Amino acid sequence: MSGHLIEWGVASRALAGETESGDRCLVKPMENGALLATADGLGHGTEAALAADLAIRMVEAQARRPLVEIVEACHRALLRTRGAALSLAHWNADRREVTWVGVGNVEALLLVAGSGGRPDRERLVLRPGVVGDRLPALQASSVSVPRQGLLVFATDGIGGGFDRALEPGAAPQPQADNILARHSRGADDALVLVARLGR
Repeated sequence: MSGHLIEWGVASRALAGETESGDRCLVKPMENGALLATADGLGHGTEAALAADLAIRMVEAQARRPLVEIVEACHRALLRTRGAALSLAHWNADRREVTWVGVGNVEALLLVAGSGGRPDRERLVLRPGVVGDRLPALQASSVSVPRQGLLVFATDGIGGGFDRALEPGAAPQPQADNILARHSRGADDALVLVARLGR
């Protein structure tokens, strides 16, 4: 899928035996880039899906606010749910910058094409806590993206080392499919979102 300044792919699967996954994501193209989010409802099954759905709906409704305020709004909305891990990123194509924040264990990784052939890697520093239960003090951080960039979110159903074969310039959907096929743990819901940053 693609917007004016971003192209993305998503691959996910529910835990075996469950009818739906508790992992959700959002890519919302905006006039100067996009807002991206991935939520992992605690546990799995229907209650996890309800928490993740609510988190993503709140992110979309609050999309033009600063990221920390979006997380705080999600926290208030999720207080009567089992809660969720949540990571957000805003891609500003005009400034060629990603601003991001995360609570819980939804990993976020940014690859930027390097001058020496190997991509540079930046990882989102995740704060411990649960949106809807224990919200830590938050501060968003920003990363410059001077060249071709690839932004990847992975829930904890995806095992480590998934980023080794990623290429900043490659199509997102095949990369998302490959990560899910090769790195899904099989013991939890799993979701991976891969976005190529344009302009």
